[in-house]
Amino acid sequence: MENTNYKLAAWPAIVHAKCPRCRRGDMFANSMYGFHGQEMNKTCSHCNLSFEREPGYFYVAMFVSYAFNVAEMVTLAVAISVLTGSHNPWVYCGIILGVVVLLAPFNFRYSRVLLLHWLTPGLHYVPEMSKDH
Repeated sequence: MENTNYKLAAWPAIVHAKCPRCRRGDMFANSMYGFHGQEMNKTCSHCNLSFEREPGYFYVAMFVSYAFNVAEMVTLAVAISVLTGSHNPWVYCGIILGVVVLLAPFNFRYSRVLLLHWLTPGLHYVPEMSKDH
């Protein structure tokens, strides 16, 4: 008897940058940190979903990335203040800019992942698409 309640969880699919429709195919062709940059697949290898919904679609991901950056900078500023008690602006600038540069690949990848998983109207998980072909 076939299991008709085949569903994959959303969080692991988001963390591992999987397709929002089938939660099986990879959104990116390579790793987050590497010498070749991040290359996003054009379509899902499992359900053939086109990730770029329309021309220029991922420009909206810049706003999500901006929100990530602001949250990271405010968190770091508070942490630096609490941990060091420093009033030297160069301490803040150096640490914050260093961490922002280190987190840029993370922000790039997950701004696109969140855009597709949560912020795209009409794009939902379809459990039937998760099944093996």
